[in-house]
Amino acid sequence: MANMTDSSSAGPSAWERDLYAHLTSHVDLERGMLERYSETAKQTQSKAFNYLVNLLVQDEIRHHRIFTDLAASLKAEALMTGEEPVVPYMDFDRVDRTAVLDATAALLENEENDVRELKRLQRELREVKDTSLWGLLVELMQRDTEKHIAILRFVHQHA
Repeated sequence: MANMTDSSSAGPSAWERDLYAHLTSHVDLERGMLERYSETAKQTQSKAFNYLVNLLVQDEIRHHRIFTDLAASLKAEALMTGEEPVVPYMDFDRVDRTAVLDATAALLENEENDVRELKRLQRELREVKDTSLWGLLVELMQRDTEKHIAILRFVHQHA
C-alpha cells in the first residue's frame, strides 16, 4: 500500500496526506503517553494513585485504538482499496430507521435514569468526599453518562 504521507502518491489529496500524518503522529504520542502512564502505575507506592492511573491507562488504550482506526479508515478511503473502513460509514439511512430510533430512545431513557441515580449517589457520598475515591469515581461515571447521551443524541439526529 502507498504511504499516505508520500507526496508522490497519486491517490490521496494533500489534505488526506496531512490528516493521515496528523493521525499517525498522534498514535505515536498516545503510545508514549500510554507507556508513561503504565510506568507511573508500576512505580508508585500509592494504591490509590495506581488505581487512578490505571483508569487513565484504559482511556489511553481506547484513545490509541480510535486514532489507529481513524488513520486506517482514512487510508482505505483515500487509496480506494475497496476495503470497508474500520470506522464504518454512517449508514443510518440504509437500515431500518424505526428500529434504530426505537433502540436509541430506549437507551437514552436508560442513560437519563442513570444521570438521576448518579446524582443521588453523589449526594450520598458527600460525607466521604475528602477521604475516599468514591466521589471522584461517581463523577467520572457521570461524565461517561454525558458522553453516552451525546453519542445517542448524535445517532437520533442522523437516523
